[in-house]
Amino acid sequence: MKTRTYRNPTGVSRYTGLLLISPFIIGALLLIVYPFVSSFITGLTDGNSFVGFENYKHILSDGQIRSSAAVTLKYALILVPLKLTVSLAVALLLNMELRGIGIFRTAFYIPSILGANLAVIIMWQYLFTSEGLVNQLLGAVGISPVSWYGDPNAALFMIVLLRLWEFGSTMIIFLAALRDIPKELYEAARVDGCGRARAFFSITLPQIKNVIFINLVLQTIAAMQEFNAPYILTGGGPLGKTRTIGMYIYEEMFTYGDAGTANALSWLLFMLIALIVFIMYRVTGTLRRDGR
Repeated sequence: MKTRTYRNPTGVSRYTGLLLISPFIIGALLLIVYPFVSSFITGLTDGNSFVGFENYKHILSDGQIRSSAAVTLKYALILVPLKLTVSLAVALLLNMELRGIGIFRTAFYIPSILGANLAVIIMWQYLFTSEGLVNQLLGAVGISPVSWYGDPNAALFMIVLLRLWEFGSTMIIFLAALRDIPKELYEAARVDGCGRARAFFSITLPQIKNVIFINLVLQTIAAMQEFNAPYILTGGGPLGKTRTIGMYIYEEMFTYGDAGTANALSWLLFMLIALIVFIMYRVTGTLRRDGR
């Protein structure tokens, strides 16, 4: 049998491809695999000695950690549906062929670039202080001022509004999906007497169902890992009602120096996110395949 040799511009070797991707392999081993393994091993120690799964038992029996988990889940359940709805609604508006529409697309995307940086946080604190602009507007329409930093629900909603304001990246993904829908489908529907509402539910949603699922997964993962917005804005208050799991991990690691508990909690958060994504994948499986 004739021996075949792999030939390419860089030389003649069956290992050339492996050599070319070796930087990625080395990077993955050093920056992904090693931290994963190291974190899991650290989670089985108290920082100095091996304690097995004692850290995990402590976490599951700790009321404060369960409270942080409940806050994180509540935050995700409120934010993700709101963000997807607003992003899709704005994407539908920006999908119109109007003069200067590119300016509006850029303007709506800018908040996502800014993120929850210090300048934005200062602006948000000014808006939601007791004498801030939001309470002034509420007072102007006869509504009593809200204690945004004293009421647990108001404080959490304030953080949700901050993240909802940063809907630009999700909007861009929706917009790209909307622009890929064949216009012939809408033209045929219009000929058949189909209205805009019917076209939205019969054409638009089925055509972008997979993109909706992708955004749902991405935003859920981001919400479950929330840290900097509540940390900078409320510090976890009042009474720990805005303390997320991400904040608890940070405090265990950098405030109390408990690397074992912090890493074990990180792994539990990872498994919780994986479980949630798996459930979403199975629940929406038929819907995504059939387009109903």
